[in-house]
Amino acid sequence: MKRIALFINSLQKGGSERVMVNLAEYFYNQKYDVILVTQYKRENEYELLPQIRRIYSEPEEEALTGSRIKNFLLRFRLLRDIWKNYQPDIILSFLGKNNLMAIATAAFLPAKVAVSVRGEPTMEYEGRLMQFLAKRMFRFADGVILQTERAKEFFPKAVRKKSVILKNPLNPVFLEQKPVLQRDNVIVAAGRLDENKNHIMLIHAFVRIAGEYPEMKLIIYGEGELRERLTALVAEKELSDRIMLPGSIDHVAEEIARAKIFALTSNTEGMPNSIIEAMVLGTPVISTDCPCGGPAALIEDGVNGLLVPVGDAYALADAMRKLLSDKELAHKIGENARKLAKELAPENVDREWLEYLTQRL
Repeated sequence: MKRIALFINSLQKGGSERVMVNLAEYFYNQKYDVILVTQYKRENEYELLPQIRRIYSEPEEEALTGSRIKNFLLRFRLLRDIWKNYQPDIILSFLGKNNLMAIATAAFLPAKVAVSVRGEPTMEYEGRLMQFLAKRMFRFADGVILQTERAKEFFPKAVRKKSVILKNPLNPVFLEQKPVLQRDNVIVAAGRLDENKNHIMLIHAFVRIAGEYPEMKLIIYGEGELRERLTALVAEKELSDRIMLPGSIDHVAEEIARAKIFALTSNTEGMPNSIIEAMVLGTPVISTDCPCGGPAALIEDGVNGLLVPVGDAYALADAMRKLLSDKELAHKIGENARKLAKELAPENVDREWLEYLTQRL
């Protein structure tokens, strides 16, 4: 039985974490021996099948010292010991520094290592040093999994040669939702409340159309460090009765399915699960055309969604007006978007991941 080890920071709710949990469960159901290694256990995490062993790679607090170098070496040895003890055939790592650690700690071990960049490479590897390390160390990975063709341009030719584009498997929950006949007067967004998601732009755009469409409300689902700032902005605009931030909820698919518009306003994205899920539900989507090209790879502007420039609240407001004032256009866009479901059905995409990891590495 082949052994697969998956490696990520935590299982805190987010797009990459959900994909990793879905893949872990799929590999397990396909009769592979699977472990999932995380550095931390955080609040508000995705649940993992109890049959899949989870191992923590972060040292105990009392073992850490005041020296960054000593702490790094301690983490390095602990993670390498995990690989030695489990003896995986394949290590699949997600995100940033995890990818570099996976390559380094598995050096000269028999395991094959595949690393996956989940977003815009220049954001995932910020600064000259990190970008230099990514470009150099990825040469030693057995496989490099990217989200878009545009992300390949960051890497040198030697890395591009061994890279592959693999889609995100769709969360089955979104396939179970039945089409909605009557949509609520709501614009919905879902994602972490942070600078990158740029919900400030979304609020400013909604303010511009609020007077024209007094029946409409804006609901932003998610948690994050910008909650207080966003709440203050809503209060400043005197729209607390029409712009809500209810936090993270379990039944977000139902809320997206009933909305008239789903909006994504990120500065950068890989292949956004939130857009995929909204499109499969038939909810008209407006997204920023952000690097590294994930939204543009999913949306044909004006056909199955609308694209607007990054940071342009005026263009976003105009796109909202277009969908709210033209029911036929909104319906056509939603119906065209549903066609994505077949392409991203989990049974197809999960199989592509497994075939890549077990047959091509």
